[in-house]
Amino acid sequence: MARLIAARRTAVVPRGGAFARLRIEDLAAPVVRAVLADAGIDRVDELILSNALGAGGNPARRVALAAGLGQVAGLTLDRQCAGGLDAILLAKALVDSGAAEVVLAGGAESYSRRPLRLASDPDGGPPVPYDQAPFTPWPDRDPGMAEAAEALALRLAITRTQQEDWAVESHAKALALDPGEIVPLAGVMRDAFPRRLSHRLLARAPIVQGSITAATAAVAADAAAMCLVVSDRIAEGRGLAILGGATVGGDPIEPGTAPVAAIREIWDGAPLQMAEVMEAYAVQAIAVVKGAGLDPQVVNPGGGGLARGHPVGASGAILAVRLFHGLRRGRGLAAIAAAGGIGTALLVEASGA
Repeated sequence: MARLIAARRTAVVPRGGAFARLRIEDLAAPVVRAVLADAGIDRVDELILSNALGAGGNPARRVALAAGLGQVAGLTLDRQCAGGLDAILLAKALVDSGAAEVVLAGGAESYSRRPLRLASDPDGGPPVPYDQAPFTPWPDRDPGMAEAAEALALRLAITRTQQEDWAVESHAKALALDPGEIVPLAGVMRDAFPRRLSHRLLARAPIVQGSITAATAAVAADAAAMCLVVSDRIAEGRGLAILGGATVGGDPIEPGTAPVAAIREIWDGAPLQMAEVMEAYAVQAIAVVKGAGLDPQVVNPGGGGLARGHPVGASGAILAVRLFHGLRRGRGLAAIAAAGGIGTALLVEASGA
């Protein structure tokens, strides 16, 4: 069984902040070095990196080279928000199959340096700028994320007040977070966004769509997170056992609830000591917690994406880093939704539990 024996991340910094000039490899290579140092390992069979907004060029290989791992080819994947967790599931599959024994897996994203997008005109006209790639082949079933979040709020009758309650609590918990999991970078040692929120302040938050406001949607951000997944032989009892994982495709009209099916596939309802659920939107996190039957008391004990920000390709890996540093006994779960109706979940268990 594959085990997770080390995990670190950078701070999460809103786009245009302290990480604005850093390339993907500048973000991720220091984290790779820290993870290997923590584990006392200098051998790596593969490096799998989630990246959603870059311009190609296999960022995983660039990270490997920048980290001094020239013998590692590197594999980049794009499953949007779910990619960071999916990188870990792919690492588990490689280890469990015997194809590898030591795999670095995670994600890195620079919202600040994402490329401008232009679609070529096949008839020879000028290129057409666009911001979001299509996530389905059907424009009428490919909603914007804020639009989908508001539709979810309406369907489940989740009010703006409930969403704001979630945001206030997320920020409050994040302010108390021990930053021991964070690799200092560009002088930043803590997540840059958490703040003390009040309902009076949230009442003035700009409306994004319907009941969704700027305070109940995660901000675009830059960050990297990496995990080290190894065989039982290498682990020698250390770290978290990776019990299972699942990625499922749901209705692209409602991407926010896709993780519920993934959670049900790997979790039998037994008590969890900790759960990390991505908060791209407060309403999405609330819907997943309720839909999957998770205990809110164990969800996001150090705050979530609303307080940190959302570095798309890295967000799933950050959930796993939080689990690694927060789970002391028993089982823990991480779950995330992605555009196109995708949900990914990971189940782990602390050694000796």
